[in-house]
Amino acid sequence: MYLLVGTAKGLFRYRSSDRTAWEALGPVLGGDPIYTSAYDATRGTLMAAVNSEFYGPSIRRSKDWGETWDTGGSGLAYDADDAERVTRVWSIRPTADVIYAGVEASGLFRSFDGGDTWEEVRALRQHPTHEQWGPGYGGKCLHTIALDPHHPDWVYIACSAGGAYRTKDRGESWEPINAGIRADFMPEDQQYPEAGQCVHKLWVSPSQAGRIWLQNHGGVYRSDDGGDSWNEVGKSLPSDFGFSIVGDPHHPDRAYIIPLEGWPRWAPDNVLAVHRTDDSGKNWEPMHKGLPSPTYTGVLRDALTADSRDPLGIYFGTTSGSVYHSADGGSTWNAVARDLPRIYSVVVAEE
Repeated sequence: MYLLVGTAKGLFRYRSSDRTAWEALGPVLGGDPIYTSAYDATRGTLMAAVNSEFYGPSIRRSKDWGETWDTGGSGLAYDADDAERVTRVWSIRPTADVIYAGVEASGLFRSFDGGDTWEEVRALRQHPTHEQWGPGYGGKCLHTIALDPHHPDWVYIACSAGGAYRTKDRGESWEPINAGIRADFMPEDQQYPEAGQCVHKLWVSPSQAGRIWLQNHGGVYRSDDGGDSWNEVGKSLPSDFGFSIVGDPHHPDRAYIIPLEGWPRWAPDNVLAVHRTDDSGKNWEPMHKGLPSPTYTGVLRDALTADSRDPLGIYFGTTSGSVYHSADGGSTWNAVARDLPRIYSVVVAEE
């Protein structure tokens, strides 16, 4: 098992055979911000979203777990006469026959040749609600791509600040799925628009069809019908603001989030804790055994993840450069690394 940690100054790699002892393999792609990474098991390729301040954005590839890298494929750009520009890559999602990439300004690209060439999924930005999309605090970014294992042609995306969208035909057409999600930064009589919400993250369950967990700019939500409707489930939390959310792939009623104060974006009462629900969001239990306290750090949207094992392994990285893991579903925590640069993403990959 590998942990791939994307930071403001490169990609850090860790390897373990037992989820207890972790071997540091050293940083690669040093100096460049790595917003996310992914392991393409079909092609045996590690992919990294490199957002160079000098050379621009690219998706670099490695066949040897990061020891060597190519320069990335071509076509990851809008047309020359487009009013928007591709400035950063935020998300990568490989499948057996296509690889998706989400970018800033909010758009979706795909590759059918392993990342050699890219083309825009144009129907998304052509949706009539696109004019309602605007930049969130981190930019106008398509940060999440989620596949639906129960419906092979369904893909979900989330962008800030545009909201959540779903396609049922692999990107040929799109529909907003924001009904019931509150945009609390809007005037009171405009807080439930069709689009324009600042969705921070969503996660689609592989074990229960229709189950989606969503962390909004304000509010935690659960859908049981594939995004057609949403239930707000974060009222009992110390804060319903946060960036990250992940579900348990084996137990659809279980999910994990890390609440933050809306500003200055660190843990409420300076107690860093992962909160778990076992009852679909009715109740949340803070779990912080082994985590530092007090602390003045946060966790970004792609920096909380889980593996596929049972009991579940949970992993997260902080804006102050620490990586923590739990091999018992969050009951106890241990540090994998400290004193890294600001962490943007934590990804689990298995050979």
